[in-house]
Amino acid sequence: MATREAYAELASTQDRAIALARDGAEEGSRVVAGRQTAGRGRLDHGWASPTGGLYLSVVVRDPASPLLSLAIGASLLRSYRQRYGVPGALKWPNDLFVVSAGTPGRKLGGILIDRIASPTLGSAAVVGLGVNVHLAPDALPFALVGRVASLEEFVRPLPPLFSLEQEAVDVVRSAARSLRTAEGALSTLRAVDELLYGVGRAATVDGTLRGTIVGVADDGALLIDRGAERVSIRAGDLRVEDGP
Repeated sequence: MATREAYAELASTQDRAIALARDGAEEGSRVVAGRQTAGRGRLDHGWASPTGGLYLSVVVRDPASPLLSLAIGASLLRSYRQRYGVPGALKWPNDLFVVSAGTPGRKLGGILIDRIASPTLGSAAVVGLGVNVHLAPDALPFALVGRVASLEEFVRPLPPLFSLEQEAVDVVRSAARSLRTAEGALSTLRAVDELLYGVGRAATVDGTLRGTIVGVADDGALLIDRGAERVSIRAGDLRVEDGP
């Protein structure tokens, strides 16, 4: 049976969920916290996790697809657009953005995936989600002011955090199931094409490789046009011109 662990404060929901996966947690088991003291993002970046956000990690059977993060991000953004009118975009490979005409995108949330050997699932994907729901004016470090967005900008009153949590769990499980089929992978790529942030704009990867964002390949790699060549980027820190 799937389990749910909820904490007012925890160092990292992801670390706790990884431990559960290694101990044989069933599909759909989750860990949620009201606040994280050592939240982590992709590429060992820290993740600011003040009270008022959704901080959640979910254990699912690994679909063995490089598209998992993109599938989850696209599905969650589509849900937020339909339910709350959030003008979302997907920043490769795992960030949820809000975009408004004439302004740089602002970060609404992010996704982190760890793949773990599991005695019950064979291979488990531990999916970490962080979404800004309510942000107090002084909740974030100064460096992030003006660079992040929250759901409360688009919907009042805010849905209960538990409702947002359940919505996210449903999205994660559905995306993982979908990617076990060729049709699901194709549907994900179509959604990513519609939502991808920065297409047609100059960008850099890891501060050195520069080019224009073209799209995403079938294996989830970012396609960058450098004039004389088109390159596929499978990992790296993407910076979009005039944006984060």
